[in-house]
Amino acid sequence: MSASVGGTTGRPPCDVLRMVRPRPPLYREVTLGEGEPMTERMTISELDLRRLLGIAAGHRDESPAEGLPLPQLSELTALIRCDEASFFLLDSRTRAGSTMQAIPAEDGQADDQPFWAHYWDSRPCSYPDRSGDLHSVTSVSDFYSARQWHETGMYRDYFRPAGIEHELMMCLPAGSGSGGPGRSVRLIFFRGPGLDFGERDRGLLALLRPHLYEAYRAAELRRHGQPQLTRRQRELLRLVAEGYTNAQAGRRLGVSEGTVRRHLENIYTRLQVSSRTAAVARAFPDRIAV
Repeated sequence: MSASVGGTTGRPPCDVLRMVRPRPPLYREVTLGEGEPMTERMTISELDLRRLLGIAAGHRDESPAEGLPLPQLSELTALIRCDEASFFLLDSRTRAGSTMQAIPAEDGQADDQPFWAHYWDSRPCSYPDRSGDLHSVTSVSDFYSARQWHETGMYRDYFRPAGIEHELMMCLPAGSGSGGPGRSVRLIFFRGPGLDFGERDRGLLALLRPHLYEAYRAAELRRHGQPQLTRRQRELLRLVAEGYTNAQAGRRLGVSEGTVRRHLENIYTRLQVSSRTAAVARAFPDRIAV
């Protein structure tokens, strides 16, 4: 298999996601459009549960150069069988992708032009950008029947030449330093012709998603450094993040409004920012919806 966004061969970093109103991830209650909240059930074997817990709890202290702890990614591919897996950053605004990790490792260069040529016409690929939904774990079949998928330009010009037939994808926020519209971190699993990903695979990945985001954020903080604030400063910033004014925060903390202003000035200096919004984003990058 070959072809990837970001200049290396391998799997296409297109999140081949779901139809106009995707099915909700398993074990998570969601509201679709104007409909009622929906839930689905799945059964997890004892072996799957042990593997799931190991992935969720393990490798917390490892700091790879990019992405997730590699043993964690390797265990994921053992839990969710696939031919290939990739963890990467995608920016649809600048038509750029950067693969952080891949199993098996990628090599060589690829032509990204077909991917971007069909990106916005492909409901699966552009779904996160059009909807803002970074929560759903999705697959090709959420959007298209096999016949419809094979008739798309994205499949004809990009996926089929790479030998890709099926995909399961999970999105994460790109983070405060690199986030914004059109930017997301994506973990995708690929299979060639044969068995599609099933509800077991989707459900396990949905259950792991918050733990994988925590692992990614923890690794990012170890790589780039975590702002050091006092307990009182962090307490104040949490109130600011919740929308408290200086006067309201002062009453909550039992201090004057002037003291709150001085605390905020010290926080701005320590975090090297100049606004309340920037301070919250710098101190609490994990407040981005996951």
